[in-house]
Amino acid sequence: MGDIRREVREFLSTRRARITPEQAGLPAYGGNRRVPGLRREEVAMLAGVSVDYYVRLERGNLAGASDSVLDALATSLQFDDAEREHLFDLARASGPARRRAKPTSTTVRPAVQQVLDAIDTPAWVRNGRFDIIAMNRMGRALYAPLLADPRRPVNTARFAYLDPAARDFFRDHEQVLDDSASFLRMEAGRTPHDPDLIQLIGELSTRSEEFRARWASQNVKMHRNGRKRLRHPVVGDLDLDYEAMELPTEPGFRLNVYTAPAGSPSADGLAMLASWAATEETVQAV
Repeated sequence: MGDIRREVREFLSTRRARITPEQAGLPAYGGNRRVPGLRREEVAMLAGVSVDYYVRLERGNLAGASDSVLDALATSLQFDDAEREHLFDLARASGPARRRAKPTSTTVRPAVQQVLDAIDTPAWVRNGRFDIIAMNRMGRALYAPLLADPRRPVNTARFAYLDPAARDFFRDHEQVLDDSASFLRMEAGRTPHDPDLIQLIGELSTRSEEFRARWASQNVKMHRNGRKRLRHPVVGDLDLDYEAMELPTEPGFRLNVYTAPAGSPSADGLAMLASWAATEETVQAV
């Protein structure tokens, strides 16, 4: 992660390799192409830059590249929103060294916890590394299998890759693995020198072949909303919609809220979860 030039090289070369001339609207002269996807000169032509300049970019030298060049490059390589943002993050990281950011807080303000506690559905705050910073009662009940690990802060990516219980808890476990690696790759572009992130990536890379393969793919994805299919050990299967929202007053933190459509089996499951959570809380208070 610390080698930004290598990150740029691998990202751009893997994106170039996946696009055929036909997909880019170019004639494919000759039937024996030595490279998968587009050639460097084809990308340069599509982006409106010289071949020499594009070669310098793909070798990792994004420092000083203008927004217009980055936009043209993203368009030529048919980037989605996540890939475009990642490219700009890598360009910023390639520039002059910036003052090292203060370590991310591991707590939230009392007012944020009050907001969590006022939400009657599972909700929690996490950082870009997938450390869970704060939860409400329903969040703790829903993520009880993760909280069984005494290590703090709880990290959902670590659980997904390294805890055997994750395969039962996440009914779409393979998708969760794909998403987790892609989200962490996005975060690595934003904060490539974060020591805690470097440590997490190193741990997952060392202990999980599945993570190593996904990390090498260079795929990136935004974490905004979607569907989670869970199998809770107490209330059974849940199909939940989630929204992930930035907290402007807490840089780097995101609020995650899980809900289910009214009248659905999953809404009934959340009602059961609330009853179980209240019971557990009473037992622990005794």
